[in-house]
Order: sequence, then C-alpha cells, then structure tokens
Amino acid sequence: MIIGVPKEIKNNENRVAITPDGVHALVIKGHQVLIEKSAGVGSGIEDTDYELVGAKIINKNTDVFDQADIIVKVKEPLESEYELFKENQTLFTYLHLAPNPALTNALLKKKITGIAYETVHPKEGGLPLLTPMSEVAGRMSIQIGATLLQKYYGGLGVLLGGVSGVLPGEVVIIGGGVVGLNAAKMAVGLGARVTILDINKARLAQLDDIFLGRVSTLVCNDYNIASMAKKADLLIGAVLVVGARAPKLVTAEVVKSMKKGSVIVDVAIDQGGSVETIDRVTTHDNPCYEKYGVIHYSVANIPGAVPKTATYALTGSTLPYLLDIASKGVVKAMLEDEALLAGLNTYKGFVTYKAVSQGLGIEYKSPKELLQTI
Repeated sequence: MIIGVPKEIKNNENRVAITPDGVHALVIKGHQVLIEKSAGVGSGIEDTDYELVGAKIINKNTDVFDQADIIVKVKEPLESEYELFKENQTLFTYLHLAPNPALTNALLKKKITGIAYETVHPKEGGLPLLTPMSEVAGRMSIQIGATLLQKYYGGLGVLLGGVSGVLPGEVVIIGGGVVGLNAAKMAVGLGARVTILDINKARLAQLDDIFLGRVSTLVCNDYNIASMAKKADLLIGAVLVVGARAPKLVTAEVVKSMKKGSVIVDVAIDQGGSVETIDRVTTHDNPCYEKYGVIHYSVANIPGAVPKTATYALTGSTLPYLLDIASKGVVKAMLEDEALLAGLNTYKGFVTYKAVSQGLGIEYKSPKELLQTI
C-alpha cells in the first residue's frame, strides 16, 4: 500500500504525521511511503532521515495526494487541500468535524474514508490517539496562561506561584479529563491554587486521590462556574464531548464578571470552544485578543508550538493503527478492531459518527453496516 505524508499547512503547524522509525516499520512490511519535501523539518527530521529508512521524498503535495492510497496527517485538511483528495481515498488524521461543515461536505463529496484520531476508542475505554496531544495541550495551557498574565502582555501582572508573603494565583480548570489533569499538574507544580470543575463525581474523587488535597474539586454547574470564574486569574477550558461540538459553558455574562487582565485559554477550541466570547480561532502568529478586559487565547493547534515533543508523542500512538490499516486494508482493519471502527467519521459519502451527524444535521449511517454491505 502507498502511504502519503504531506507537509502540514496550518499556521505554525510544525508537527509531521510520521517519524523515521514509523517509515521503517511500514517499509519492512512491504509498503511504500511518500513524504512531501521538508515535511519533517519543523520537528527536527530532515528529508535524508526519511530516505535512509526507505521513504521517497516528493516535491509537491499534489503528487503525494495523487499517488497515495492513504493520506496521513496531523491536523484536519484546510480548504486548499479539499480538491487534492482522490475519490475513495483514506484519510487518517485529527478531523474535528462537528464544528466544520465545509470539511465534512468535502469528505462526503469525494467519498473519503475519514478516520479521526480523536474518536478512535477502544472498548476498555480511553482515547489513545487523542491522549498524547491532550497531555501536551493541557500542560502548555498553563505555560501559555502564565506568560499572558505578565503585564506587558496585558495581563494582571500575577505570578502564578506567588512568593513569600504573597498569595499565589488562582487557576480554574473546567473539565477534569486528560487536558484538565495535565493542566492541574503544571499549575500545582508552579505553586498556584487550583480548582477543577467536572460533572462526573467519580472523576472528581479520582482527582482528589491523585492530588492528595493540593487541588480543590467542585461539581461543574452554571452557579459554580460563575462563582469560580470571578476569582480566576487563569481559566482553562478543558471540556471534551468525544467527537461532538464543545458545549458553551462559560457565558458572556460570566466573562464580563472576571477580573480585568485575567486570562482564558480554551483548549476545546478545535471542537468549537467552550467559552461564549471566543468567537474566532486564532493562530500562533496572533494568538490572543481582549474582550471585556479579559485576554482570550484560542489557538486550535497548541501542540504545534512544541513539535519535537508532540510529533514523537503522537506518532508513537498512531503507528500501530496505521500498520494495521496498511497491512490488512482499511475495511478489514476496521471490522477486526472496534477501536479503529469508532474512529470512522465518513465513509462512501455518509457520516458514520453520531456526534458529527447530530452536530451538523446530516443523516447518520451505521459504520459497521456500511462496511459489511458496500
């Protein structure tokens, strides 16, 4: 099978979808790997590193898309890439389709087999292809927020850890999943006072056990969000509904009540965002804006800023699934692996993930039934 890896074109997206060890694993199984020229440079991987393990370097992304059976990416395709797809091609990447009707329609039009990293979901639980980047984004959200709180970025001028005789900063994290957990680890490490809100009381109990009293936990509801947001120096949006558009939990009225110069980092922005006043996706070139005196950060590819870490963290998890798809064929691989089947979002012109169907108002088709009948 021919696997194509184009260079990422999203603003300041320096990750790449495969590393040399991944190429080597595919090549020794008899597959061909096409890498667009300079695709790995942002992650510290030279073209020669790929060539040494058997990859073929391709000068233009159009040729990568044209020749490959499977396109492997990191981030969702942008509009300039929509017309590059071949009909019935397989796409393996983060898709985030629920808030993106244009991309969804493009995949349906070309009958793309769209497998989303973020919805690959084993029966025993967990999100193995989302977790590595959630860890990175959660940890970075505190690093970013701490920087933006500095006065010359427009922030309050608060040091999250405080110093002797001065209270530390207040960090409020909405969502206690992987992003929230990792944000809390970083914030606690800096010495901040941390509160995590989540709707799952069992998860809050787990977090209490993990942090042994160093973090406060609170049931997530409108009243508690409003109450804690007023106190926050840094508010982290860490909400996830798998494959679905993120709920708007922080209203405009809540934001208006926050301290002037406080900071919001919404890690949920790639699923539409959980903060009502975040009305745009920003970029690493121009990452934040101010509204009601509060600094809003809404970059959708946070891990792209630390590609050396993020690329290796991601590709170590995606490679076993990619090897399975390449060796067995996409249909057989999905029918034999329910985790991979759960990743299927589009197939043969149909939406095959319920949360995407509901979010966009497009008819849903059962993926297993489609695979077995078409």
